[in-house]
Amino acid sequence: MSDVVRWAVFSCVLVPVVLLMCGQSFGGAAGCAAGLVAVTCACRALLRQAERGAGRSWAEQAAPHRGRHGRTGNGSHRGARHPGSGTALD
Repeated sequence: MSDVVRWAVFSCVLVPVVLLMCGQSFGGAAGCAAGLVAVTCACRALLRQAERGAGRSWAEQAAPHRGRHGRTGNGSHRGARHPGSGTALD
């Protein structure tokens, strides 16, 4: 577990305890704890998704995409000008 998740779990436990000590009802503290747990789970899921996306992006940058048929070089695309064609395209 990462440090961020550890701190989130700690706060999910600490906040309701402090609310109970300050006189909040048990139901209110439990509702607050449930809300914090929901937000923590959502943030963790988003963080994992972002880490996967960053890893995937890094892998794509390491191996450049070569196009549909893998051709490279000048004139390999359709409609490319060929040297000496004699006509100017506007």
